[in-house]
Amino acid sequence: MQRLSAAGVGDLLAGDLRAFGGPSTVEPLAGRIRAEQISIVLRNTPLVMVANILNAAIFVMALWGSPEQTKAMLWASGIIAAAAVVGLRARSSFQSVKPRSVSRRTTQNLVRNAFLFGTWWGALPVLFFSGATSAVQVVITCLSAGMIAGGAASFSTIPIAAVAYTLPIFIGSAVAIAWVEDAVNLPVAILIITYATTLLRAVLAHGFEFTQRLISQAESERAIRRDVLTRLPNRFSFNERLENAIVNATQFDQKLALLLFNLDNFKNLNDRFGRAMADALLVEAAARLRKSTRESDSIARLEGAEFAIIAPGDCRPDRIRSLAKQITDAMRAPFLIEGRELYCKVSIGVAFVPSDGSDANQLLRCVDTALHRATTLGAGPIQFFSASDDEAAARRHALERDLASALANDQLSLAFQPFLDLGSDRIRGFEALLRWHHPTLGAIPPSEFIPIAEETGLIHDIGQWAVRTACLAAAQWPCDLRVAVNLSVVQLKNKALLDGIRTTLSEAGLEPRRLEVEITESVLIANFEDAIALLESLSFLSVTVALDDFGTGYSSLTYLRKLPLSRLKIDRSFVQDMLTDADCAAIVRSLIDLAHELRIDVTAEGVETPEQLDYLRRVRCDEAQGYLIGKPVPVDEIPALLRGRSVRSEARE
Repeated sequence: MQRLSAAGVGDLLAGDLRAFGGPSTVEPLAGRIRAEQISIVLRNTPLVMVANILNAAIFVMALWGSPEQTKAMLWASGIIAAAAVVGLRARSSFQSVKPRSVSRRTTQNLVRNAFLFGTWWGALPVLFFSGATSAVQVVITCLSAGMIAGGAASFSTIPIAAVAYTLPIFIGSAVAIAWVEDAVNLPVAILIITYATTLLRAVLAHGFEFTQRLISQAESERAIRRDVLTRLPNRFSFNERLENAIVNATQFDQKLALLLFNLDNFKNLNDRFGRAMADALLVEAAARLRKSTRESDSIARLEGAEFAIIAPGDCRPDRIRSLAKQITDAMRAPFLIEGRELYCKVSIGVAFVPSDGSDANQLLRCVDTALHRATTLGAGPIQFFSASDDEAAARRHALERDLASALANDQLSLAFQPFLDLGSDRIRGFEALLRWHHPTLGAIPPSEFIPIAEETGLIHDIGQWAVRTACLAAAQWPCDLRVAVNLSVVQLKNKALLDGIRTTLSEAGLEPRRLEVEITESVLIANFEDAIALLESLSFLSVTVALDDFGTGYSSLTYLRKLPLSRLKIDRSFVQDMLTDADCAAIVRSLIDLAHELRIDVTAEGVETPEQLDYLRRVRCDEAQGYLIGKPVPVDEIPALLRGRSVRSEARE
C-alpha cells in the first residue's frame, strides 16, 4: 500500500491529473504532453521572473527607512538571485530545439522549483504582515494576490505546479491574517478560501482541456499515419521510424537491416479477381508478416503490395537471411480468400547500415536496387545489396553524370497540369511539373532524377530555372490563373532562394499572388524551422503556399496551426479509395471541413473518374486535379486548352 501511495504521489508530481478526475495517458504520449506543457511554461518563465524581481524591489521600497528594511532586503535578495538564475536558464532552454518528449523527472523538478518559489513568497506575509503599517499591509496583500494570480496563469498547463506555487502563498497569507486581531479577519479568510477554490477549479479545468486537446491531436495524427487497409504504419510513419533507427544505430555503433518485401504478382491477382479480394489478400499478408518477424522489428506498408521491415539488434547476414526466409516461407502458403486459393510470388531486397548507407535516402536506394534484382533478374527471391555488379547503380551513375549538362542542353522541360475550380467549372491554374528527356534513355521520371539533383546540389540551378520558366509562362496567361511550383527540402536550405523568387517575379512581370509554391509534409519533417521562416517571408510577398500530399504526414495538424498556408492538397491515395473505403471517405470529408474552418482552400489530387469528381463536389472541395481534369501538357498547348475545350469534354475524349 505504501508503494502504491508513493507511486501515486510520483504520478501526481509528474503532472498526472487522474487523481483529480483528469484524462489518463500512457507513455510515450505522456512524454509528448509534458514536452508541450513545459515548453509553454518555459516561454512564460523569463517574464514571470522579471515580475518576481520587480515585485521584490517594490516591497523593499515600501519598507525603505523602516526598522524592517534590512530583513526586507535579505528576503528580496533571495528572490532576485533565484529569479535571475531561473529566468536565464529558461530563456536558454526555450531558444534551444524543443524535445519531442520530456521525462517524468523533469516535470517533478519543475514542481519542486515552483514549490520553493511559492514558499519564499508565502514567507512574506508571515514575516512582515503583523508588524507592518496599514499601507505596507496593503502592499503585501497586493503583492501576494498578484503572485498567486500570475503563478497560476504561468503554470496553468501543469495544475500540480500551479498548486505547488500558490498553496504556500495562500497558507502564509492565512497565517498572517490569523495573527492580526481584527474584525475583518473572518470575511477575509472566507474570501481567501473562495479565491483559492475558484482559482484551483479554473487551473484544473484549463489543465484538463489542454491535456485532452493534445490527446485528441495525437490520436488524429496516429490515425493519419496508419495505412487504412492493413493498419500498419504507412510510408511517412516508416520514414520517421527509419530516420530514428539510423540515428540510434549510428550513435551506438550498431548495425541495422532494412528489408523491402513485395508480392510480385499482386497486380495480376488484382486484375483477375478484383479489388476486394486483392485488399483481403493484403490484410492477410500483413498478418503473416507480423507473425514472421521479431518483436523488435518494425513493419510498414509503403504502397501497393510493397512492405518494409526495419530490423535492429542482431543483424548478422545469416540471421537476416533466416528472417527473410521465414517471411518468404510464410507467403508461399496459399491465401484462402472468399473460398479461393491464391498464390503469391515474393521478392525481398536487403540493405544494411552502415555498410550500404548511413542515411535514409541512400539506404532506400540500395534496398530498392536489391529488390529490383530479386524481382526482375531471376537471381532468387532474397537479394542483398551489392553495388559492384548492380545495373541500377550503373544507371544512377550515368544519370548523375548527364544531369549536370541536361539544363544547358535543353533536355529539361516543364509540363503543366490544370486545376479545376469545382464551383465554376473553370480552370484556375496549372501545376508546373519537371520533365527530363534523356537523349539515349528517354523519359526519366522525376522520382529518379530529383533525388540525384538534390544530392549533387544541381537542384538549386534546376529549381531556379523551373521557377523562372513557370513564371514567364504564367505571365502570358489570363490574370486570374496561377502557376504552382514544387520546392524540395534542399532548396529550402538555400538562403538565396527568397531573393531569387523575388527577382524572378519582377523580371517576369508576374503578380506574386499568381505564384504558388508547393511543399510536401516530408519536406517539413526534414527541415521544419527553415521552412517556417521561408514560407512566412513568401507569404509576406503575397506568394501563396500549398501543402502537398496532405494527410500522409505525422504532424499535419501542427503544420496547419503554425504555417501560413493558403491551400492544402489531399493526397491521391485518399481520393482514389474514398468511394470504396469508408475510412478514406471520412478522412477526405474531415480534412476538407477542417481546412475550411481554418480558411484554407482544398485541392484533391488524383481525380480519375466522374464519380470521384461528383463526390468531391458534394463534400465542398474547392478544386480538383488529375487525369480526369487534364493530363500534364506542354506550355504551347495551354492557349488552346483555355480557348475552347471544357474540362468535361476533354475528359470524354
